[in-house]
Amino acid sequence: MRTAFIDTTAALLDEDPRTALVLADISASQFTPAADRHPDRVLNVGIREQLMIGVAGGLALTGLRPIVHSYATFLVDRAYEQIKLDLDHQSVGAVLVSIGASYDGSKGGRTHQSPGDVALFDSLGDGWTVRVPGHPDEVVPLLRNAATTDEPVYLRLSEQRNAQAHPDADRLRVLRQGGTNAPLVVAVGPMLDPTLAATEGMDVTVAYTHTPRPFDTPGLRALAGTEVVLVEPYLAGTSSAVVSQALADVPHRLLTLGVTQTDLRRYGDPADHARWHGLDADGLRGSIRAFLGSAGG
Repeated sequence: MRTAFIDTTAALLDEDPRTALVLADISASQFTPAADRHPDRVLNVGIREQLMIGVAGGLALTGLRPIVHSYATFLVDRAYEQIKLDLDHQSVGAVLVSIGASYDGSKGGRTHQSPGDVALFDSLGDGWTVRVPGHPDEVVPLLRNAATTDEPVYLRLSEQRNAQAHPDADRLRVLRQGGTNAPLVVAVGPMLDPTLAATEGMDVTVAYTHTPRPFDTPGLRALAGTEVVLVEPYLAGTSSAVVSQALADVPHRLLTLGVTQTDLRRYGDPADHARWHGLDADGLRGSIRAFLGSAGG
């Protein structure tokens, strides 16, 4: 996904004089050729992430379309106040593109983990579009689409990936159809393949999206039965309020699965963290079976 982002951004810089790129050292070497061609629109502010967002806000105020990039924990957690003030409060947009996700950088310790990033965007209101691709081939159309607008967009890249791309999954896309009134399992981004493996043999409907904000509430209402399971690659329960509000007039039970709030204080690799948080296929299967079994499913 990172390679797809770099190649597409370099092409956008060549194609559209409105496009600008703001970096804080991360991926700067990969963008050296683009910086040589467009020194006035590729800006590396060094390890000053808050300044990176401030510069992006200023560029947006001049009419440029800034793309801003770093690890999620530096781009969102560390620079949250600047996102709130220099972008959101000023009513200007940018394309914020992160790598690292919840625990891709787990070998770097807690400083490189950002499971709460999408929840932070929720605290800004309903203006942000959040894209969480599950495959590199989804990155290119999502980034190109974002670059053509002036809206605030967060593109969350990950080293985790599904085997197959579904570029048209901005709305809930059914990939496994259950029986009448079967429980609905919604998988976001790179959680699709573990979810499909976990629910193999279960009578459930599995739907996929790479766009949790805005959430496809009409699709949810059309597909949901009395049990809904939400599987997200970031903090568990991040979309629970959205789902509950969409189904407020429909009796239902909701299970939210994602990264737990427990600080594990451990290194390990991403597969270890997925297992520790119950987000591998075995962990998901156990949680979903227990939830459905408690309702006699």
